[in-house]
Amino acid sequence: MEQKFCQSCGMPLTNDVLGTNADGSKNEDFCMYCYREGRFLQDCTMEEMIEHCAQFVGAVNEGLEKPITREEYIGQMKTYFPQLKRWRKTLTIADDEAMKATPVLANVKRLIANMADTLPIAYISSVDYEGFPWIKAMLAPRKREGIKTFYFTTNTFSIRVAHYKANSKASIYFCDTEGFKAMMLRGTMEVLTDAATKEMIWRDGDERYYSGGVTDPNYCVLKFTATDGRFYSDFYPRSFVIE
Repeated sequence: MEQKFCQSCGMPLTNDVLGTNADGSKNEDFCMYCYREGRFLQDCTMEEMIEHCAQFVGAVNEGLEKPITREEYIGQMKTYFPQLKRWRKTLTIADDEAMKATPVLANVKRLIANMADTLPIAYISSVDYEGFPWIKAMLAPRKREGIKTFYFTTNTFSIRVAHYKANSKASIYFCDTEGFKAMMLRGTMEVLTDAATKEMIWRDGDERYYSGGVTDPNYCVLKFTATDGRFYSDFYPRSFVIE
């Protein structure tokens, strides 16, 4: 069974340490030390929670072959905690004013858009029939709608399309090696073969890939819709949700 962790403090979750909801039922996301009777027990920031958890580095080291220092533990938590539900930032892509109120995410939209529009290569992932991830380098998306929807061209009869038809879970990744920045978006991938969508992103010269032109049966469109993501910039990773 997959190990679950408290989405507030990161401690391993077992049935005997689960928090409780307002109706007394068990909460599957938070531990009893963070969440009880439908509310958080500590009114704190993520940074304050990290400082609180750092005092337990000795207990953490009991399960490690090579002990880590308090500073190393804090560094690990700064990377991990932004992914937890309690601390995950929400990026409302239709509301620029709301996003400006969150300085740490103020440049996310610009970064994603700039990478998608300028980098020649994007990486996309699919999940195969055994649950393993497959990564593939692709030409940059032909079209995007904000930072939530991206369109790629590919071959209808490819293994990638077969993966997406069986399991739509996907991610796309942009990497700016010179700027030392990277962006991962997670979401779903649709395989589209309708004439309107194929026409929408067709370009002159695509005949070299699809000899039958825009109606070539081996030409299709991949439509990626993002739900959340993670970016690395200024030597620090951050996670966010796209709404």
